[in-house]
Amino acid sequence: MAYKISDACISCGACASECPVGAISEGDQKYEINADECLSCGACAEVCPVNAPAEAE
Repeated sequence: MAYKISDACISCGACASECPVGAISEGDQKYEINADECLSCGACAEVCPVNAPAEAE
């Protein structure tokens, strides 16, 4: 299941630089993950200082 970034995102960009497939991009209010490209590897969650990325339900 793909990851999703919660409203806790502070738009620091740490997650985007760690994504091995480039599935994360800057959105209007927060970073966003393209679910079709996400590998569910968790690299984004490991580097996020506010634990914003999580597996989507």
